[in-house]
Amino acid sequence: MAIPISFRNLRKAAQNMQSEVHGQNHTTISPARMLAILLLALLLGACGKDDLEREDGKSAEQLYGEAKNHLEHSAYEAAVRSYKQLQTRYPFGRYAEQAQLEMTYAFYKAGKPELALSTADRFIRTYPSHPNVDYAYYIRGLTNYDQRVGMLERMMPTRLRDRDQTAAVEAFNDFDELCRRFPDSRYAPDARQRMVFLRNNLSAYEIDVARYYLRRKAYIAAANRARYLLETYPDTPENGDALEIMHTAYTALDMPDLAEDAMRVLKMNYPEHPYLTGNRGESFFSRLWPFND
Repeated sequence: MAIPISFRNLRKAAQNMQSEVHGQNHTTISPARMLAILLLALLLGACGKDDLEREDGKSAEQLYGEAKNHLEHSAYEAAVRSYKQLQTRYPFGRYAEQAQLEMTYAFYKAGKPELALSTADRFIRTYPSHPNVDYAYYIRGLTNYDQRVGMLERMMPTRLRDRDQTAAVEAFNDFDELCRRFPDSRYAPDARQRMVFLRNNLSAYEIDVARYYLRRKAYIAAANRARYLLETYPDTPENGDALEIMHTAYTALDMPDLAEDAMRVLKMNYPEHPYLTGNRGESFFSRLWPFND
């Protein structure tokens, strides 16, 4: 069995070789001996720092405890440093796995969404069967969610329609994947609530885009956008509006059969829709934020 070589042993060997070199005429040193000295010097340079750090005697459990303590006291940058140190010294085992998982949360709380997402993705790829992999999906969803939904958007949801929806779609997909893969996860209830909020705002955004096309007489684009909403976000408050847009667009395109189908479904499912009753009230948020058009 191979005997591990400590940094002190390597350093002692190097000192012995150095003494031998000084005690001999340089012309008498064999090429093989000189090569051994050079290789030893390179080895010391490559691993000396890490081995010196190992000599503090901290176990993986102790390093993990330090990182966890930083995390619990909201010292997220310090927690990340400790987790990285743990992974460097002890790259295998349950503490290394848990360190990578908890680093996703530390990056998320430290306001580093790119690192939080990449760390979560790496954990999911590396440990797809880990008992806590659902947490990685959850943090990934939270990170995208918070990139999309700020404090102002929570107070004024219509503001969400005026922004790029990429992060919102990714957050919705992350939470959806979590709930499908792990329906009994402790994080699933919160994920489902956030999905409702995201779904309603994404469907509202699709309606705004469809109406934009409708105003510009791009009827095919308007109808396709409305149909996409019905297929992707069923049972949202905007479904009636989508059917209205489809009826209007198909009527303008002289497609009476499709227009009639849209009207029939609208009457069946939303008999009190303003398009049918003629009562178009203006919402509170529309009055408060009159810049959607």
